[in-house]
Amino acid sequence: MNTKTSLRVGAMALAFSTPMAFATNGYFTHGVGSHNKAQAGAGLAAPSQAIDAANNPASAILVDDQTNASLSIFSPRRSYVASPSMAQGNGGAFSVMTQGELDSKSNYFPLPSFSKKWTWGDDSALAFSFYGRGGMNTDWKGGAAAFDPDGPGPAPVMTMPGTFGMGEAGVDLMQAFMELAWAKKFSDNLAIGIAPVVVIQAFEAKGLEAFTGYTKTFAANAAQGGAPANNLTGNGHDTSTGIGLKFGFNWQVNDKVAVAFAHQTEVGMSEFDDYSDLFAEAGGFDIPASTRVGVSFQATPTFSVHLDGESISYSDIASVGNSGLNIYACPTAPIPVPKNLETCLGGNQGAGFGWDDVSVVKLGFTWTQGDTTYRAGLSQGDQPIQPSEVLFNILAPGVMEQHYTFGIAKKLSDNREWGFSFMYAPEETVKGGSMFDPTQTIELKMHQFELEFYYTW
Repeated sequence: MNTKTSLRVGAMALAFSTPMAFATNGYFTHGVGSHNKAQAGAGLAAPSQAIDAANNPASAILVDDQTNASLSIFSPRRSYVASPSMAQGNGGAFSVMTQGELDSKSNYFPLPSFSKKWTWGDDSALAFSFYGRGGMNTDWKGGAAAFDPDGPGPAPVMTMPGTFGMGEAGVDLMQAFMELAWAKKFSDNLAIGIAPVVVIQAFEAKGLEAFTGYTKTFAANAAQGGAPANNLTGNGHDTSTGIGLKFGFNWQVNDKVAVAFAHQTEVGMSEFDDYSDLFAEAGGFDIPASTRVGVSFQATPTFSVHLDGESISYSDIASVGNSGLNIYACPTAPIPVPKNLETCLGGNQGAGFGWDDVSVVKLGFTWTQGDTTYRAGLSQGDQPIQPSEVLFNILAPGVMEQHYTFGIAKKLSDNREWGFSFMYAPEETVKGGSMFDPTQTIELKMHQFELEFYYTW
């Protein structure tokens, strides 16, 4: 086995160790670390465990030397329903057909994390973190699509099984994040940290053959009858790697108030070559930049309140932020608009999911009684999908906006601790017209649960 193949196999094994479903704030999780999740992702300014270095590298110097390990069971429940179509595949329409509501079949996913912190000298520290975050997974079995294979030609309308008429459909994105944070105290009240962020992701798509004619590969050769889009769908898992940077600070304003800031740069990822006919920029799928701020208030010796905000720049990532409506300008699309080859699937302005940026406000509470700590939280955010983008987002229905959380932690002897967190995200929906059939609407639905256990020693 050559070196390149060995690295590919190793990357896939590591990425596959964090199988994930479509997560919460877009495709970012609502928090990192069980105690952070128990507060709905709030508490950036009040770190307590080594895994907090993954939220803010400056936290590494503010927590004890320790090791954390956790495992959660994440359960996203996704479904969609299409209204009856008057077109039924006629007149160039592509009609999604369902008999009632169709549910995605993948509902339970294990998510691990691990972290370890070491003091390094008198006023600095290192912390290693490994965790899964984000990701998409849908598994649509059933449904059907009606379309006319030759438009106004003599062939009859066909009704084919599967969401997009090509059998089982769905996508699977798995991501693994590794960080090594360095933090230093510059005064008794100010800590600053920085961490390189190494990302490995794996992706698979299936059941998308119906879109072959709208790929850049096909459209560029349309005059010669088109070319097969071999890198559109059904190629198993492909891997992608990249490196970004995270930095932040924690400022203890006084005995009661602390303020924190953290920013992760956009992570430029290598292309998914096996899906270069699907994603914009020939298979690009970078990790969007994100920014977090937090304020913690120690109201009493045993009770504290945390208020955080987070913004995620999905619209800056072409394959995520580009509108699916861009496909209308593909030269092979029978829509009377100016044509541009780069708007086809796989082009530099290729059709995507049309996601907007997401902003989230998080409120958390911590109450300690003896050796037991109780945590709770709630968050309110934006869902990124516009009604005009529902068709492609059947593959990635990230519509969550609210999260309600709680957790309990119990201190043991020798600085050990165990605890759990629970998250419930109530059902959210988005409904809009189908971009390929103006006579029907599609409604996406989703709600979520997560239960996580952790141990610290």
